[in-house]
Amino acid sequence: MSTTGEAYPIMFHPRSMPRPKVPAGLRVSRARTLLVSVAPLLSLGVLHTTGTVAAPAPPAQHPAGAGAHASVQPRETARVSAAVVGLDGGSRKPVLYGADTRYDTASIVKVDVLAALLLRAQDAGRPLSAQERALAEPMIRKSDNAAANALWRTIGRAPGLEAANKRLGLTSTQGGEGTRWGLTRTTASDQIRLLLSVFDDTAAAKARSPLNDASRTYIRTLMSRVASDQTWGVSSASGAAYELKNGWLQRTASGLWDVNSVGRITVDGHRYLVTVLSEGSTTMSDGVSLVERTARQAVSATAHA
Repeated sequence: MSTTGEAYPIMFHPRSMPRPKVPAGLRVSRARTLLVSVAPLLSLGVLHTTGTVAAPAPPAQHPAGAGAHASVQPRETARVSAAVVGLDGGSRKPVLYGADTRYDTASIVKVDVLAALLLRAQDAGRPLSAQERALAEPMIRKSDNAAANALWRTIGRAPGLEAANKRLGLTSTQGGEGTRWGLTRTTASDQIRLLLSVFDDTAAAKARSPLNDASRTYIRTLMSRVASDQTWGVSSASGAAYELKNGWLQRTASGLWDVNSVGRITVDGHRYLVTVLSEGSTTMSDGVSLVERTARQAVSATAHA
């Protein structure tokens, strides 16, 4: 896709990679809520919490891979934030560690686009059309960008997304300019709010969510059936059960990678919503490793707090 200025980066699908096992001895004591902002090589500032999550080791430095922008600058320290919310009782309010700042969404915005599409259909008193389903399903399951392009136009691009997000309770998400849906900016706490609208089954949560039961079930179903080469990310902290959506893009100005993962996981019978956002990794592989380490550490800290 041709653009002017900083071109919207191509999102490369990773090859299938093994999911790291959950650390032995991980036991969930009780549902808690945790938001952690981790900056490698820097210690964490903690706000209103009883514990901390150790910063993951900085990603290994590798030469820029094939296809990286020719003007790649020396690598900067990667940045990552994570949010974990337990669904089996307890508060749904995140505990903040460090700044809850914005990141590029890359393809995790596709869950938000689908929610906006479903709200439009609900408002019209109809289910999704056959054509809308034919676009929504590959957009989530295969992270199909052409389908996302079409549905981004359908929902009214950034203004349509932001109107839907106001109803969904997202307060810090800004839609990407023009056709650049992957450059939507969001925070870890906003992504938790979106996931709560989809996955929180308490009566109070259902009453708050503008999504009806059919819409919520549809999003969950697609997130549970993502292509096998995309089952990395927050699922690395899970047992066998998870629903997720990942996003990744290489910024053309720096050659560095944004890598994100959001979803619901189950560990030892306990359900969690997990969001991990990152930027500044030298390679996509570094970004995936950073996201997975952070997800495992955040869930483990929540379980043992």
